[in-house]
Amino acid sequence: MEGRMQGKAQQLSDSNRRIMEADAAPPRRVYQAWKGSNIFFLGGRLIFGPDVRSLIATVCLIVIPVIIFAAVVSPQLAHGYQNQIGGWVASVSIIFTAYILVLLLLTSGRDPGIVPRNSHPPEPEDIGESSNLSDWPGGQHGSAGLPLTKDVLVNGVLVKVKYCHTCMLYRPPRCSHCSICNNCIERFDHHCPWVGQCIGKRNYRFFLMFVSSATVLCIYVFTFCWVNIGKTMDTHECTFGRAILKSPISAILMLYTFVAVWFVGGLTSFHLYLISTNQTTYENFRYRYDRRSNPYNRGLVQNFIEILCSRIPSSRNNFRAKANEDSAAFASTLSMGRVLSPPKMSVDLEMGTKRQAVGAEDMEDLHSQIGSSMGLERCGTEPPHFVGRKGCSEIASDIETFAEEFGMDNKFTERKKIEPHTNDNP
Repeated sequence: MEGRMQGKAQQLSDSNRRIMEADAAPPRRVYQAWKGSNIFFLGGRLIFGPDVRSLIATVCLIVIPVIIFAAVVSPQLAHGYQNQIGGWVASVSIIFTAYILVLLLLTSGRDPGIVPRNSHPPEPEDIGESSNLSDWPGGQHGSAGLPLTKDVLVNGVLVKVKYCHTCMLYRPPRCSHCSICNNCIERFDHHCPWVGQCIGKRNYRFFLMFVSSATVLCIYVFTFCWVNIGKTMDTHECTFGRAILKSPISAILMLYTFVAVWFVGGLTSFHLYLISTNQTTYENFRYRYDRRSNPYNRGLVQNFIEILCSRIPSSRNNFRAKANEDSAAFASTLSMGRVLSPPKMSVDLEMGTKRQAVGAEDMEDLHSQIGSSMGLERCGTEPPHFVGRKGCSEIASDIETFAEEFGMDNKFTERKKIEPHTNDNP
């Protein structure tokens, strides 16, 4: 029995120590408590997708050919033309490559337009009368009895928006949930593995600039490698095949850029088409809008202005802000089994602050629960769900510890003093 009581005392001591460590711990930031699959750097200043490692391959595919071009082909051009053209060609390629890397960082390292998650499902009365269950057999509902779709009016056209069970919200029009990043993204276009990030409302412009600039760089390198091959043919008065043997690096770079330009150039052309019709990649493959059914098409000029010239909205997430801790997590650290239901209180676990006082109504509720638990100890009975967990004496010690934590030790002691007199009554 003595060993059991010592073990119980050690358990309560550990519980109190965990509470004190939680109070002394530095505040958690939003990016540290983030529920998505993103990876953060520099204290939440940069946000990437879970496949951020693919950026290494992308950077290498851009930088290594440019380094070879500047180190090998440019000096050959300078020697062939007997002037500073080689230095200028190399400088332009290096500066333009640095510009492309900046665009790559702006595409992959910023919030693409993540819609903040709800902490609980929306109330049914907040949905309005626009909910639509006709497309779901049997009137199927989502969590909390919510309809899975509702209608939203966009430019005079009814558009169905879906309920996201993960984010617990109705997605805005053109929003979709990315299964890779595990976030709802505004104006979701696609998830690009080459940049390791979703492409959405806040980084689509930079993505387009990135792929178009990469296309221009490929054409630039290919052109000057071709010029170098031509100069080699004139200098040595040889055929094209022999010129390739004399400058194999130029030939390899020409082949590489020729293949790459079909990829990035084709991607640029495709996205220019999407902009001209105001579509996203997701919408194009899923819905295949025609000219009359696309509610977002505002005409060629207005579509380009909207995508390329409109103001990029600010992020709806402050990843460096202090995260709101759930009070239920604090209640669970008390190891009180099911004696007390989680009290309705606000517990602040931020560094350097104390717990907020419990409100009057919450205090009364707490008193009533403690009183009922003390009644259990007096009568010497336990409800069925306490069997095999804790005896009444152990429960009372837990309650006493809990009362001391919230400044209720005086009232609790008074009740204990009354207790012997109560037990003497027949």
